[in-house]
Amino acid sequence: MPLKQQLTDDMKAAMKSGDKHALGVIRLMLAAVKQREVDERTELDDAAVLAVLEKMVKQRRDSVSQYESAAREDLAQVEREEIVVIERYLPAKLDEAEILAAIAAAKAETGAAGPADIGKLMGVLKPQLAGQADMGVVSRLVKQSLSN
Repeated sequence: MPLKQQLTDDMKAAMKSGDKHALGVIRLMLAAVKQREVDERTELDDAAVLAVLEKMVKQRRDSVSQYESAAREDLAQVEREEIVVIERYLPAKLDEAEILAAIAAAKAETGAAGPADIGKLMGVLKPQLAGQADMGVVSRLVKQSLSN
């Protein structure tokens, strides 16, 4: 089932069950997906929907850190709860060992050897690991790998 359809079905289920918190977050996710579809005048596939959801999680994590620095734990907790709902729809994250294995495979495939090849390596890894790993972590590990 396409992810967008799953979101719609889960929204209906949340309406029926009276889960107002999940309903609100799912509506936010669907609105973000619909906004991107309108902006780009296209129907989003699962990969693009995942990208939208990852961006939402990143925004909320940034908000949590800002709320914590402003001593607003109540608002930070709301954002954390929204992250939990959004992450239900994201694939499981890879651990560092799996990311390093993907980097090693991509290095062998591309012949990347030094820091000048970071872009080439990231170009191969980004589509492979999209939705499965934080690309900031991947970038850091690629830089470490190529500097050794």
